[in-house]
Amino acid sequence: MLHLRQEARATWTLAWPIMIGQLASTGTSFVDAVMAGHVSAGDLAAVSVGASIWVMLIVTLIGLNLAASPLVAHAVGAQRHAEVPPLVQQALYQGLCWALLAWLIALAASPIFPHLGLPSEVAAKAHDFLIAVSWGLVPFALFRVLYGYSASLGQTKPMMVISLIGLALNVPANWMLIYGHFGFPAMGGVGCGWATAFCMWVTLLMMVGWIRYAPVYRATYPFRRWQRIDWRRQRELFRLGAPMGVMFFVEVSAFGGIALLMARLGTTSVAAHQIALNVASLTFMIPSALGTALTVRVGHALGSGDVRRAREIGNAGLVLGLIVACGLATMIIVGRTQIASWYTTDAAVLALAGVLLLYAGLFQLADATQVVAAGILRGYKVTRQPMLVHLTAFWLVGIPLGYALAFGWHGRHGSGAAGYWQALVLALVCAASLLVWLYLKKSRAALAR
Repeated sequence: MLHLRQEARATWTLAWPIMIGQLASTGTSFVDAVMAGHVSAGDLAAVSVGASIWVMLIVTLIGLNLAASPLVAHAVGAQRHAEVPPLVQQALYQGLCWALLAWLIALAASPIFPHLGLPSEVAAKAHDFLIAVSWGLVPFALFRVLYGYSASLGQTKPMMVISLIGLALNVPANWMLIYGHFGFPAMGGVGCGWATAFCMWVTLLMMVGWIRYAPVYRATYPFRRWQRIDWRRQRELFRLGAPMGVMFFVEVSAFGGIALLMARLGTTSVAAHQIALNVASLTFMIPSALGTALTVRVGHALGSGDVRRAREIGNAGLVLGLIVACGLATMIIVGRTQIASWYTTDAAVLALAGVLLLYAGLFQLADATQVVAAGILRGYKVTRQPMLVHLTAFWLVGIPLGYALAFGWHGRHGSGAAGYWQALVLALVCAASLLVWLYLKKSRAALAR
């Protein structure tokens, strides 16, 4: 028990700056939703539908660019610091390629909005929002590579500070572009997209500057003696990163893709879903930060050959994740009416959002458990099986069942937006159970070896 407490405390020490940084990054979406919602329900719906594709792209990029983190962590744990700079350079090359691909996908996807049953004005705003915000994809991808590099060195406070500055900058940028100040046109929800893209370029430049001048990065400084593309290393990064990208895409598409399917239910359902999804995205950042910290700490332990300690770190991380999830669930369920009122004053949206937030609170336990277990498995360099778990839980269970519950089947009346959230709770329980089982199996096998 003493070991568990010590390992949980060490994980929390590494995780809390990541947590604040990720909350600040996601807080940008919160600010966008709140400020657009106070323009009109149509602007909130447009940002919601446009952001459903945007979020799918950036979360997939997070997964694809996570590959460097366990590799750097293992190298640092084994005291092989000379391997780190070329590894980060190769990850930056690959991150740039992924970002350009994501940008092309955003451009290709933008014409679909008029075909989703949305009012023409909402569809046009959603299209313009996605075009605007997609200019932030390249800096976002490169920032995430450097984010993983810094975290793997145990340096998590830079991301916290930079993300907080980015959030603080987003508020006046939104104010100028949404409402039209200082000579800018009043763009409504579309202004959120341009403001977000601008802030992402600023945060990338700040991260590069921090790494350039902070002494702690000198032993592994990645911006000198640039190497050509190393195809062997690129394949290694791809083998680790592609399954994580698919895994992240599967989960986020189950949530963000529902906003597209839900367009048939009307603007009220789309806006209420966006509120619940935005709150769930905010709270997800807390266990996600624990997962990132656990990837680093488990990778360090395994890199140094201490298999037993890696198991202790993982067990303590699961317990810590459950404790955090209980607090989040209580906060959302008890305060759901007040939380919904932060986003909108529309009575119909408020009522439905209160119901959806109840489900968002209920799935906190399963969501925290699955993301923490996935983080531990990344430390073991296990990414393919978690991808299959997410494919099964979300695409084979969550989305089909959610569609049936929302719209009804065999003559039964559907539950509307609530039906999707009921199915997502079940999908998360399935994913959490399978990932914990997989972690216990892999850690036992490592101990046996």
